[in-house]
Amino acid sequence: MAARHAKDIRMFGISPLGWLHTLGSLPAIPLAFYMFARHGRIVPRSAPGMAYFVFMLIGALTVFLVAHQPVSNVIGAVTLLLLLVGYGIGRLPSLGRAARYIETICLSLTAFLLMVPTVSEVLRRVPDGHPFVTDPKAPLLLGSQAILLVALVLGVTAQIIYLRRHGKTAGATAS
Repeated sequence: MAARHAKDIRMFGISPLGWLHTLGSLPAIPLAFYMFARHGRIVPRSAPGMAYFVFMLIGALTVFLVAHQPVSNVIGAVTLLLLLVGYGIGRLPSLGRAARYIETICLSLTAFLLMVPTVSEVLRRVPDGHPFVTDPKAPLLLGSQAILLVALVLGVTAQIIYLRRHGKTAGATAS
């Protein structure tokens, strides 16, 4: 009876701990979009940047508690590493302008690593009971992941070009 009750409280096949992970990391998505639209990059030393860090940290740490596939643990570990490097690199004055490039690339990669499983999970769970995708090799899922990869490559390229053109002042007003 207890096992049946636990199954009844699962919406979209997500456990209560899974909801903590999902709802804990979900606010990072609009925060990333906001900073990309406003500043062209994630700005760690800003109020939205600090909120992004907290929500990404929640997501990256809780993935280890809810992950069912080894690749999820790898994505969580890589995201955590990139997040810490992205937020810490700016504190090393010896790197000069290189720190801004490393920071931008690392934090853009964290947004990408958030979006890939987010899009995959939405497509594989929604609508509840009859998801859009049931096969991990479905064209819709692979196409969505390809679009995210293209957005990452184009976005990081644009960010690097912008940083090169504007030198040290790039993003200074956003801090």
